[in-house]
Amino acid sequence: MPNYVPVSKEAHASRRWKRFESYAFANKETFLPLVAAELPKAVTAFPIAFIQQNEAFFPVVLLGFEQGNNLFVAANGQWVGAYVPSALRGHPFKLAKSQDNQLVLCVNQDSGLITDGPDGEAFFDASGEPSEPVRQVMDFLQKVEENQQATARMCAALTKHNVIKPWVITLKTPSGDRNIEGLYQIDEEALNQLPGEAFLELRQAGALPIAYCQMLSMQHLATLGKLAEAHAQVATKIAQQNQPLQASIEFDDDMIRFQ
Repeated sequence: MPNYVPVSKEAHASRRWKRFESYAFANKETFLPLVAAELPKAVTAFPIAFIQQNEAFFPVVLLGFEQGNNLFVAANGQWVGAYVPSALRGHPFKLAKSQDNQLVLCVNQDSGLITDGPDGEAFFDASGEPSEPVRQVMDFLQKVEENQQATARMCAALTKHNVIKPWVITLKTPSGDRNIEGLYQIDEEALNQLPGEAFLELRQAGALPIAYCQMLSMQHLATLGKLAEAHAQVATKIAQQNQPLQASIEFDDDMIRFQ
């Protein structure tokens, strides 16, 4: 489990952090949250679905079919997708709320990226203020947080007008069909049948791009299937050659291959 602690002078003034070079930390993420601002890029690479939590829906990117198996991370830690979700780009940092409901920058102490120097970036500068790299990370995470709130409002509008329905994905396996449940999609028929006033409300809320991106992204389920096959081929190759996990997967538009 990640061990996130608040970034503070007491704990980090003399320490440094390194930028990650491998996505192995994300290899068990089956889905990740998305914000509306990144949907135009995410829709080119992944299937997108909705997840429900406490009566609210939010968009997620699907990264695999099996719990704890991210098909977009190769055995060597390489990311093989055409886009990296914002939920990963702040690693090893994240924002968390303090007891007084303020957002606090935290860092994963067990990420392997915190050092005593000399390599890496300083947490604080010579004057005791957050260093420029840390301020850049904070700015990025704050923008994502702000867009999460906007995305929640857009999804609330979609929920209000009942245009989100269950999306059951059926997988063909050697032992028979298996259903993946708990995902939701846009109900295109319900969306098209909305009265003009309701449709205008969705447009004014900025919710229509989310709806159209989700529907368009469903074509990428085939990408997950190709990636699953590529991972299986890599595993077979490694087993046959009795080599450590060094094989990688190349992703090139509509073709996926392994090395």
